[in-house]
Amino acid sequence: MTASTKRASWPRLLRRGPLENIATALIGIGFLMLFQPFALALYTWSFVTMLVGTAMFIVVSKFPE
Repeated sequence: MTASTKRASWPRLLRRGPLENIATALIGIGFLMLFQPFALALYTWSFVTMLVGTAMFIVVSKFPE
């Protein structure tokens, strides 16, 4: 299978670019949740949000462009 055939068979929504942006946004949201002083629930879930974003970024970085 050539690279162009492999790229064409990969679903467009599962490409690296959009999913890397979503993962980066999750990391940023988790960071903002960590440093806000108003809601304890947001602070509580901030680490989990950043962890999911980081794991997603690591996995998605292996996807084809």
